Amino acid sequence: MTTFSALKLTATKKPSQVPQVQQRRFKLSKRLWEQIELAKAEQSGTAFSVQKFRSYTDKESGIRKQIETNKRLKAWWFIGDNGKLAIAVRYGAKVLELAKGKYAIEIASANELVPTLQIIKSAVENGELDSAIDYAANKLRSGFAK
Repeated sequence: MTTFSALKLTATKKPSQVPQVQQRRFKLSKRLWEQIELAKAEQSGTAFSVQKFRSYTDKESGIRKQIETNKRLKAWWFIGDNGKLAIAVRYGAKVLELAKGKYAIEIASANELVPTLQIIKSAVENGELDSAIDYAANKLRSGFAK
């Protein structure tokens, strides 16, 4: 026990499950990272792709196999009806309501795209969009109810 006498011991245990709020933040943060990388690639004129595994059943042998394919990424930015560039933050198939009646962020040019996405990502990680994420997730979940 003399070895541990120099350390501060505690009865704290590692949580067995991550809270749902943090899971949702992480999911949206991951999607925002993909959008940031997609915007950087578009600005530099290169291609960006995320790999994912897709399962299929081999018709000849009947064995289930996995292959690595490119994930289809759709840009969240678009040209609005006023002719300016706008970003709509999505959680799954739902567009998040960022403020009362406001669903998009207007930016002046494509050069502001990456910094704006990074600001949105930090806001998500700080929990500023938790209520909007919760509303979108519950709305999505209610669609599965019988």
